[in-house]
Amino acid sequence: MRVVITGGGGFLGSLLCNALIQRGTLTGPSGQLEPIDRILLVDRHFREPATGQSTPKIVTQKACDISDRDAVFDAIESSNEVSIFHLASMVSGECEERFDDAIRINLLGGLNIFEAARSVAKKSSSPLRPRVVFASSIACFGGDTIPDHFSDDSKLLPGTTYGMTKAVCELLINDCSRKRFFDGRSARLPTVIIRPGKPNAAASSWASGMFREPLNGEDCLLPVHREQRHPMTGYKTVIDSLIFIHEIPEEQLGRDRGIGLPAHQVTPNMAEQVLREIAQSHGRRIGEFTDAFDSRIQGIVNGWPTAIDSRRAEKLGLPMPPPLKTIVEQYIQDFL
Repeated sequence: MRVVITGGGGFLGSLLCNALIQRGTLTGPSGQLEPIDRILLVDRHFREPATGQSTPKIVTQKACDISDRDAVFDAIESSNEVSIFHLASMVSGECEERFDDAIRINLLGGLNIFEAARSVAKKSSSPLRPRVVFASSIACFGGDTIPDHFSDDSKLLPGTTYGMTKAVCELLINDCSRKRFFDGRSARLPTVIIRPGKPNAAASSWASGMFREPLNGEDCLLPVHREQRHPMTGYKTVIDSLIFIHEIPEEQLGRDRGIGLPAHQVTPNMAEQVLREIAQSHGRRIGEFTDAFDSRIQGIVNGWPTAIDSRRAEKLGLPMPPPLKTIVEQYIQDFL
């Protein structure tokens, strides 16, 4: 079978590709485990590989914008034995500043992906449908009053353009699955830590930054309150969860295809304490936390969940994130 990963040039897309290569199989449209013989990575651009690295033979890359309908159909329609992981997206801060682009890429781009998946099923001589796993976000939640916990039963009432585009795509996934256009699933991600590299335009970028910069020996400029609670999980758990959600038998999902991933409730004060423990146990010099309050960032974060009730995900058997200190140690091992 073939796998298409949008956002395949990004952090999670690259990790997912590697995990699928190591795994070697996925459940195909037939419901049986099938070998993965091709992986297509779709993204606007791809970084140059490091010296000495080569792309595995089963992996190909296609540079295109998912708002380009013809390019998306060309990438997806070439095989009816296909699974799609749709990770490509503008991030939250960008969406607030560039509404039209957010609609074009996150919303219309997502619709292009879903229509291409539907077209694959239409052209198939059998009733089998491709599976589509969509990377959604806890930014789907919001409201005038933020409860202590949001769950899969909570109303989607996003407070940002980014969250709105994710919520609309979740509803499209539900309806397309109900109509049996394709077999869709939405993984509602908390903030993923720790992302290597430079900060991005996401309003949650501080969550990785408050670990990444101190671990690099640099001071962290913290734009939110030190007691700000925020749901976070490790990148390894996210990759395992995306694959796990793909593999769940359709009959276990019902009509609500959006699944909130389990997450830790983390504050900057907790992060600072874990980093002190890391500094002592690993002999590393850790940068300092410096308050650099940003009312725009804090205002966006105030409209997001502070904790996730993940009982449905746990009942389905999704992996739980390891302790926060373990997530930091995994990042040190993998990237430092």
